Amino acid sequence: MQRRSLLAAGSAFCLAAPSLARAQPGKTLRFIPTADLGSLDPIWGTQYVVRDASLLVWDTLYGLDETLAVKPQMAEGHEVSADGLVWTFRLRSGLRFHDNEPVLSRDVAASLTRWMARDTMGLALRSRLDMLEAVDDRTFRFRLRRPFPKLLFALGKPNTRLACIMPERIAQTDPAQQIKEFVGSGPMRFKRDEWVAGARAVFERFDGYQPRAEAGSWTAGGKRMWFDRIEWQTIPDPATAAAAVQTGEADWLQNAIPDLVPLLRRAHDVNVAISDPLGNIGDCRMNHLAAPFDDVRVRRAVQMVASQEDYMRAAIGDDTALWKTLPGFFTPGTPNYTKAGGAPLEGKRDFTRARALLKEAGYAGEPIVVLVATDQAPIKAMGEVTADLLKQLGMTVDYVANDTATIGTRRTRKDRPSQGGWHIFHTNHSGSDCVNPANYGALQTTGDAAWWGWPKNEAIAADIASWFDVPNAAAEKALCERVNQASMDFVTFIPTGFYQSQHAWRLELKGIVSAPFPVFWGVSRG
Repeated sequence: MQRRSLLAAGSAFCLAAPSLARAQPGKTLRFIPTADLGSLDPIWGTQYVVRDASLLVWDTLYGLDETLAVKPQMAEGHEVSADGLVWTFRLRSGLRFHDNEPVLSRDVAASLTRWMARDTMGLALRSRLDMLEAVDDRTFRFRLRRPFPKLLFALGKPNTRLACIMPERIAQTDPAQQIKEFVGSGPMRFKRDEWVAGARAVFERFDGYQPRAEAGSWTAGGKRMWFDRIEWQTIPDPATAAAAVQTGEADWLQNAIPDLVPLLRRAHDVNVAISDPLGNIGDCRMNHLAAPFDDVRVRRAVQMVASQEDYMRAAIGDDTALWKTLPGFFTPGTPNYTKAGGAPLEGKRDFTRARALLKEAGYAGEPIVVLVATDQAPIKAMGEVTADLLKQLGMTVDYVANDTATIGTRRTRKDRPSQGGWHIFHTNHSGSDCVNPANYGALQTTGDAAWWGWPKNEAIAADIASWFDVPNAAAEKALCERVNQASMDFVTFIPTGFYQSQHAWRLELKGIVSAPFPVFWGVSRG
């Protein structure tokens, strides 16, 4: 197993300073995201960096506050019929897109239609939908065949894919294709003319945005922007990124890797804190369509030798306050967390039995294509652990290293691994995505409609679908226990552990909060 090696001299107080162009610090917020923004479509893909940028550009009908309560955002309010089959919504007055056109109900209908074609909860909603209609310019209505009590959560969740509202002409883009025009109604415009892939993305305050009167909280309430401009600076090297914050050439680092946190903490003008209270769940993702991982015995062979402790120590370090092993799929500390069926990830790792399973399944030494995103340190480290693990099992490894954006595109391909497809990639899921099975795209087993890897298991899919109708919290927990056990047995994916990340920012910034995504509204200088 390879450990990350990032610092030549861990005792150095200040890292080598990067060479970055200085913007006007008073009016510009300089932010270093976890990865490069290689695309920008809040509905097409599921990369968190795209979600984070999309929350600046687009707004949603409802938002989620820090108590996980759903609140109206673009919507003024709604009414529900007694039988739960008719939901009527009304938009706030005065909403405008960045091209200064008004936001109308037909824009909402087109946007939600595109979203329902790709999002996990959107697909569940669509399966119960009779009609989505624009009643007038500010009123739209869902007519359902069956009740969908989770509708407000689906519309307001900050998880990928976002139910963002965009102009009708853009929303009519084929859901399988990425949009080419980035016009929203959120607090910031996207400056496409300044977008440099691999280097920079720029957002400029939209003067036509009308924040709600309430205080901002996560994606709910008044999104008040105190900066005219936000510059995202892509800096793949963690040491260089940390140095940029130390020297004042950047204001905010989204992910400060553990090796560098002690140096950042010793800087008198830098703050470091947990970035997301709900943390992340690591994912070793296998392609269920590609041999040999189309055979559950091969997936189980890797599962029975995968050590979550090895993954976490490689990716996060030796500070066990930042990570834990978990024999399950749901977020620790939340009501649905369970260890049911988790035995395959606990106890001594069994290489002898794993090799026997590989032989039984007929694995004959064909190369295993492992995609590794090198610009995200934890993901890179987990990829290295898996590559080493497969070699120990006697498997041939084709280690494909690339940036997150490139990996994000390749993982969508169903080609043979030897012809541009893949066998394994690593990612992480925000803990806020993993609190229930319906919102947990990575846990879906609906085949072609499932997340990358396309697992298919009709029994698990039916159990997850039934979550929308469970009558109470006890029944929901019982369902999650069934789903956890069945998903572990089926090896939908291999959880590599639970961990929390840290972010760092200049002391002069005020209003930074801990959330599953960077919250830019409410942040000011001084």
